[in-house]
Amino acid sequence: QVQLVESGGGSVQTGGSLTLSCAGTASGTTFSEFSVGWFRRPPGKDREFVSLVTVNSGTTHYRDSVKGRFTISRDADKNAVYLQMNNLKPEDTAVYYCAANKNRFRVDVMPQMYPYWGQGTQVTVSS
Repeated sequence: QVQLVESGGGSVQTGGSLTLSCAGTASGTTFSEFSVGWFRRPPGKDREFVSLVTVNSGTTHYRDSVKGRFTISRDADKNAVYLQMNNLKPEDTAVYYCAANKNRFRVDVMPQMYPYWGQGTQVTVSS
């Protein structure tokens, strides 16, 4: 089991940057044993996949619209996963969630594959 806490959201103008953090506290294991995904829920829309990093940072994956602008990384020593977001656009406005599962090496883009979720952090990008 793992508990997740996101931070780093805020309001920026178009072209700005933010770094989201996901701190994980695991029971009976370590956070590094979990694959972690970032999802977002834009206003009035369903939750959508943004990015993921598998165990040991073996694999990263991004939705097409954020490739080249967002970078996911993890720090095993700090039990954290980060989402560096550059060149933000108004369409990036959403509540961002981190999620975790123990599918060590599989690329899971469906939210149903993640049993553990944080509370979310708001990102607002104004034009």
